[in-house]
Amino acid sequence: MLKVLTGSEQETVKLAFSFAKSLKPGDVIALEGDLGAGKTAFCRGICEGLGFAGTVNSPSYAIVHEYPNKPPIYHLDLYRLKNASDLQDTGIDDFSKGITLIEWPRNFPLNITHSVEFKIISENEREICCKSISL
Repeated sequence: MLKVLTGSEQETVKLAFSFAKSLKPGDVIALEGDLGAGKTAFCRGICEGLGFAGTVNSPSYAIVHEYPNKPPIYHLDLYRLKNASDLQDTGIDDFSKGITLIEWPRNFPLNITHSVEFKIISENEREICCKSISL
């Protein structure tokens, strides 16, 4: 497990950029934390670390953003989903060839390979804990 304190959004992105180097197709990353804790900034850093140069925004209302990349990157926000059927409607079963980033995974049945937890310490400071999960 890796536990890091970041002092800015840029530091969070930089940490995620480095974290991305450990990812491979099929990985599913669960991102847990309060609103504004840095989940989307972390996703932006992962996307940059994987070579994606486009815009990365929260998929709060779209539920899923697919970023064209090699491997493809799928960014989901499950905050508004109510049940496993809603999750299936996202097409998640088709994401196995890419990297899947999931904000607000809650209690959905997912094959998580990495878990990242965010804790707000102060206005700019975040505690970020990254751990790999053996399947």
